[in-house]
Amino acid sequence: MFALGLSLVLAGAALAAAEAHVPSHGLLGSGAVVALATGVALLLSSAGSATLVAVIAGLAVGLAGALILALIVRKALATRRLRVSNSLIGRVGVARGEDAVFVDGALWRARSWGLEGDPPLERGLPIVVENVNGLTLTVRPAEEWEVAP
Repeated sequence: MFALGLSLVLAGAALAAAEAHVPSHGLLGSGAVVALATGVALLLSSAGSATLVAVIAGLAVGLAGALILALIVRKALATRRLRVSNSLIGRVGVARGEDAVFVDGALWRARSWGLEGDPPLERGLPIVVENVNGLTLTVRPAEEWEVAP
């Protein structure tokens, strides 16, 4: 019983860590909560605690884990609904390569405003944001007067 309880606690911890790094929308986290709650109950039971104490401790761990998981999933889903504001339009930034620019302290995906035959954005080139489409900025090279001295 002790080995099974310890294995479940370790598996629950591993699943909780995986939930933090993999976008599973709570699937791994719910497995972590169940494994941790069951593991804690088994560990307490194998240590000689009364069955009622082990069950209550397991339920307490499960409830706390479920509340924390619900909060995390809610916050994660809320960030998906956020929209990038068009306040970036007109901002000056720096190209970080063909498809990336640095504007307002963040690295963004970018595409050039120019025509098909225009050269790609060069690293270090000052750019101006012309449009925002999701998380991709449409940019053009900045004019001399647009770059602050």
